[in-house]
Amino acid sequence: MNVIPVPAQVFADPSVTFTLRPDATIRSDSAFLGEYLAEFLRRSTGYALPVVDRLDAAIELALTHAADRPDAGDRPDTSDRPDASDRPPAGDGPTPSPAAIGNTRSDISDISDFPDESYTVEVTAERVTIRGRTEAGLFYGVQTLLQLMPSSVDAHTVQDGPWTVPGGRIADRPRYAYRGAMLDVSRHFFGVEVLKRFVDRLSRYKMNVLHLHLSDDQGWRIAVDAWPRLATVGGASQVGGGPGGHYTKAQYAELVAYAAARHVTLVPEIDMPGHVNAALTAYPELNRDGVAPPPYTGVEVGFSTLRADLDVTYTFVRQVLEEVVALTPGPYVHIGGDEALSTSPEDYRAFMNRVQPLVTAAGKTVVGWHQIGAADREPGRIAQYWGNLPDPDDDMRAALAQGDRILLTPANRVYLDMKYDAGTRIGLDWAGHITVRTAYDWDPATLLPGRPDIIGIEAPLWTETVETEADIDLLTFPRLPAVAEVAWSPQPARDWPAFRARLATHGPRWTHWGVGFHPDPEIPWP
Repeated sequence: MNVIPVPAQVFADPSVTFTLRPDATIRSDSAFLGEYLAEFLRRSTGYALPVVDRLDAAIELALTHAADRPDAGDRPDTSDRPDASDRPPAGDGPTPSPAAIGNTRSDISDISDFPDESYTVEVTAERVTIRGRTEAGLFYGVQTLLQLMPSSVDAHTVQDGPWTVPGGRIADRPRYAYRGAMLDVSRHFFGVEVLKRFVDRLSRYKMNVLHLHLSDDQGWRIAVDAWPRLATVGGASQVGGGPGGHYTKAQYAELVAYAAARHVTLVPEIDMPGHVNAALTAYPELNRDGVAPPPYTGVEVGFSTLRADLDVTYTFVRQVLEEVVALTPGPYVHIGGDEALSTSPEDYRAFMNRVQPLVTAAGKTVVGWHQIGAADREPGRIAQYWGNLPDPDDDMRAALAQGDRILLTPANRVYLDMKYDAGTRIGLDWAGHITVRTAYDWDPATLLPGRPDIIGIEAPLWTETVETEADIDLLTFPRLPAVAEVAWSPQPARDWPAFRARLATHGPRWTHWGVGFHPDPEIPWP
């Protein structure tokens, strides 16, 4: 079995194989998911695959609880394994594979004690049954089913079968509630269709958050009605002097809806008080001297700041956040806070102490880069740690001391803009070279002092050197699946030799997607 992320429990039955036949049907408790799966399979199989309301369907997607999908931020960390005392004696039936851990009950169709993103897949010779407590769980079960099928199922044209699925049962649930990636659309701008494809690729590996870095010195990327020149002037540049661009509110809402259907939550980031040259260019009154600086197309940081002592600053921030919050159904709003090197420590703290409550009052959770630990803690705040592990700096220690929840994005493990090696044609190397093994071979629970509340993992892709979708693909694959397994799979189930063997089989899938990936020499590609 070559599923990534590796499931929590696998009960393989080598004596059984399911084969999808031309007259197969699909039954689904979710209308969207039924059609999603059918359309996916029709492309490569050429089969009709009608979605029907019949109990004899070849593939069944069954909700076990009629409940709305909760926001990802309300889900608990599920890293603890079920107690071994709950396990029944071994009995007849499929033999657990080496990946089978935790509660090895014989009736894994009962998943009432699993979290809301859990699912089960049962494969017999006659049918495939996927069960989930919510549509999110069903969606992840569908992703597992697609990975159990031959890689040619990912093709966009009709391929030869047979379309087989190995027999057995899988019960799975995530380790962390937040499993994300960040895309910097400020240094270089990428259109909505590129972002939709990025969402698709995240969701195939059960990642459920896309953090968009929407503002920086080089460009402002979201329309704000109260301050229209942010988009039209501040958005008209990027690294190297290209045309830049921005998202209209309608385009952004379209992306939010597309992602939500695939159980991906968008997290908007408006970086402040630093990284604001694009805003200062658009509105001279935000500058102390009333003079707008020229657009910035370089890659240096730390030279721009909002003024903490100007009333207009807080009018600007309040109105921007009001409009961003209105576009954000998810629970999080990110307010940046990193590399404010031109803001004094006193001004930084004063600024953040006025801005954070604006987010909370709007019903959203404050997220900030871990430098936000220098300001007073807002209830529920999340500090996103981007330093090198295992060496937290003073700001991170302050966040930990205040009891912040922690989102781990260690630069020397999961920064996707780092080069794989010295020969990588694009990327940076200030945090070191990050091979697939470097991105994979670490345990989030062991690298910070004490027992912090780690909500999950995020892999950022900064775009100083990333100009095209092909560049995104090159730096994302094959490291993204490695990070996805760190975030989803229980630590005892993860193993580098087994992962590298499974990862190798995904190369042909990415080729079908049109992804040009880095051929990491440690992976035994076919």
